[in-house]
Amino acid sequence: MRTTEDKPLTRVTDSLPALAGAALAVSAVGAVLAFADLASPLRAPFTLFFLLVAPGCAVASGLRGLDPLGRLVASAAGAVALNLLVAQVMLATHVWSIKGAVAAVAVISVLLLLLTLARRPGGSTARRRTT
Repeated sequence: MRTTEDKPLTRVTDSLPALAGAALAVSAVGAVLAFADLASPLRAPFTLFFLLVAPGCAVASGLRGLDPLGRLVASAAGAVALNLLVAQVMLATHVWSIKGAVAAVAVISVLLLLLTLARRPGGSTARRRTT
């Protein structure tokens, strides 16, 4: 039996996939605007959103053991650290470009995500098996 207290939590958890899809769309638009070099007022905020969300999600996928708030803080710090590392390396080697930075962050984020998936080939069910 559901009570009226369950409805707000249910609404929030039901809207999480929609929010994740919207974040993915905004991130993709930011990356496309940065690569296409279009003069749009949305280019800077959407690209910044991509530069924070892509590595943040990749780092968060590897931190499944933390509580949600700790995972959020650690993934945000990891995203900022990754962006600073990419910028520092590109500036030190004199190859700085916005397109290159976005591409480097995207590639590193995908590699981190693939590393997390490769580390757990069986997913969460492999850990629950008992012998």
